[in-house]
Amino acid sequence: MLAFPRLLTAMASPMTPDRTLDLDGAQRLAVHLVDHGNDGIVVAGTTGESPTLDRRETLDLFRAVVEAVGERACVLAGCGKNDTAATVELTRAASALGVDGVMVVTPYYNRPSQRGLDGHFRAAAAATDLPVLLYNIPSRTACEIAPETLLRLAEEVENVAGVKDAVGDMVKTSWLAARAPRDFGIWSGDDATALPTMAVGGVGVVSVAGHLVGEDLARMIGEFPIDPTKAREVHFRLLPLFRALFVDTSPGPLKAALRLLGLPAGPVRPPLADADEATTDAVRDGLRAAGVELP
Repeated sequence: MLAFPRLLTAMASPMTPDRTLDLDGAQRLAVHLVDHGNDGIVVAGTTGESPTLDRRETLDLFRAVVEAVGERACVLAGCGKNDTAATVELTRAASALGVDGVMVVTPYYNRPSQRGLDGHFRAAAAATDLPVLLYNIPSRTACEIAPETLLRLAEEVENVAGVKDAVGDMVKTSWLAARAPRDFGIWSGDDATALPTMAVGGVGVVSVAGHLVGEDLARMIGEFPIDPTKAREVHFRLLPLFRALFVDTSPGPLKAALRLLGLPAGPVRPPLADADEATTDAVRDGLRAAGVELP
């Protein structure tokens, strides 16, 4: 049995105009997500601008989302830092707040070896009794968890429950899916590769577009084992939106989309830049192509 739902959305962290964390907005956005097809939410991940949230803000955000939707949805806490001691400490603190699991990203900048990664993830998993989702995103971290390392962790660490795979290499994903324990899940870390990932043994997606088209994504995931053609039709219709959400560094385009729909968003924090007119126009076109009605 999988530890997490098949559709998880990596929630944006709403900000006030002066870039203070908007906890009321976060609660309203979390409720919106759960009301629109999302069975799980990842808090303080990449889309949540975790590098610019301090420890207090991060824990406050976990508390706020658990309070808002913890009885209705699976809440995962983004606890990964590039310092193993800080990751362990944040994992312990988050685990006491009522979250359902933790997500731990590959350490960024310091580029540990595979042995270093193995030790880092084992230390994080040992800090909690909750299931752990590893997050493999070398485009942002300059460090990739090798399939062999993932397999070893899946087999040997009881609460390592899956991986958010943002590598985009279906050969590596296939290799892991063919060998991993049955209760170890592979979630695509990119909406555009969700369907291909499921085709080679993945179970779902940790989404950005789930803020905007959650019901469509849930339908695509549900349809795939029954009628792949219908699932593919949904994928093709949503693909322009998937691409539009990454015409600039995420979550800038996503926050532009949320603003267009009147949902809690606010600005991004530096060093990211808010969406300019061209990005906002691209996002508007992507929303229309996906069939999203604009106010």
